[in-house]
Amino acid sequence: MNARNIVMLGSSAVALTLALAAPALADTTEDLLSHLRAKGVLTNSEFNTLSQRHQVETARAAADAKAQADAQVQAAKAAAVADDKTIVRKADKGLGLKVGDVNIQLSGSINGFYVHDSGDSGPRTAVTGGVVNTNGNSSSVRNGLLPGYLKVDVTTTQEGFDLGAHFGIYPGINSVTWNGGANSAGQPQALTTSGADFRQTYLTVAHKSLGELKVGRDIGLFGSDAILNDMTLLGVGTASANSNPSNTSLGRIGLGYIYTDFQPQITYTTPTFAGFAASAGVFTPMVTAGSTEVNDSPGFQGKLTYDFTAGGATGHLWGGFITQKHDQTGAQASYTGTGFDMGAKLSYGPAALTGYYYTGEGIGTTGLFILSATAAGKKRDSDGFYVQGTVKPIDKLTLGVSYGESNLDLAGGEVNPTLVKKNSSWAFQTKYALTDWVSLVGEYTNTTSKAHGGNEANSDAIALGAILFF
Repeated sequence: MNARNIVMLGSSAVALTLALAAPALADTTEDLLSHLRAKGVLTNSEFNTLSQRHQVETARAAADAKAQADAQVQAAKAAAVADDKTIVRKADKGLGLKVGDVNIQLSGSINGFYVHDSGDSGPRTAVTGGVVNTNGNSSSVRNGLLPGYLKVDVTTTQEGFDLGAHFGIYPGINSVTWNGGANSAGQPQALTTSGADFRQTYLTVAHKSLGELKVGRDIGLFGSDAILNDMTLLGVGTASANSNPSNTSLGRIGLGYIYTDFQPQITYTTPTFAGFAASAGVFTPMVTAGSTEVNDSPGFQGKLTYDFTAGGATGHLWGGFITQKHDQTGAQASYTGTGFDMGAKLSYGPAALTGYYYTGEGIGTTGLFILSATAAGKKRDSDGFYVQGTVKPIDKLTLGVSYGESNLDLAGGEVNPTLVKKNSSWAFQTKYALTDWVSLVGEYTNTTSKAHGGNEANSDAIALGAILFF
């Protein structure tokens, strides 16, 4: 039976109920009372009292019958909507809609910043793997650490499983060369275009007692909490290549943590138990930057998190690992890159403190497996950390400061004087929530890159802009 027939049947039930309601009984009772009065059994006063009482009871019975019939119609309509898979209605929350029992949710962000960067220049500023702009002074209007994004989540429940299809498109505002993808080097000249990075395409299958399985392309596990808790995620941070900006700045990438990246993966996450949850996955192996590899085994990553509340304080703690074998070709030696990280964010009232540390052998710096080994395949050790504090002195206003550094050691016996030894930065941020959607952001960031042979470069960047989330 379709929705229209159900509703018509409910309407017919109302008509029938009202037709058979109290009026017929009312006529019989009134006749009886009149007969008793005519026989002298009832006085006029008694007749009037009983007649009025009966009229009230009759009206009440009719109202009750109508209310019951209306409820039946509403139940029929609700059943029809629930049964009709083509009904389109407002989503329960957020921006989206429901088609039958399928939820379609939309979310997104747009940002832009004016950035002026005062960078060093000259022969003593050359640092291989450095992140400082060494082209002197520069100005740009650019994206921050986040490009824009539009995310579509389609979810439903079938056979007791929560299912999801997730798509994330990340367009930037800056023109790029397209040599190497949507986030390639900037190309601010006529007749160029920005890039759209389709970095998220994954499915999820979840059950409250079994956990969640993720299959597709999404953010990695190792280092993910470091960037997601970094205040410069909503700003600019280090404005590398500011004279020809790409669609993202560095934020604190390479200045306290290695970028987790968005990677093809199959990842399982346990249900949360007493605040604890664990994730582990297999990943497409990444090649060592600048080398030729044919890797016959996948990469592995894992993460353990713990969330708690104690009095007025809340905490988020995490620890993770990454390991991957690299099968080199030719004269290069094969090696296995391994890294570990840990961090915590503690909040109390308007204040929050975040700390993070990582260490690894053969995992590189700034990005995974960038500068991770020599040309001969000898591993380089690396480590780094950042400390960050934020406070809300008044409603809507957040002040933040952070310091971080990433260090890269020479491999055993290696002589490489221009190789980066340390990238570090101080970042100061002011963020004002203009509305629920829009925040105004101002930043000052001082960045330093040092090489093993003594070369050094410094820059000072000022960024002013806005970021919108919906």
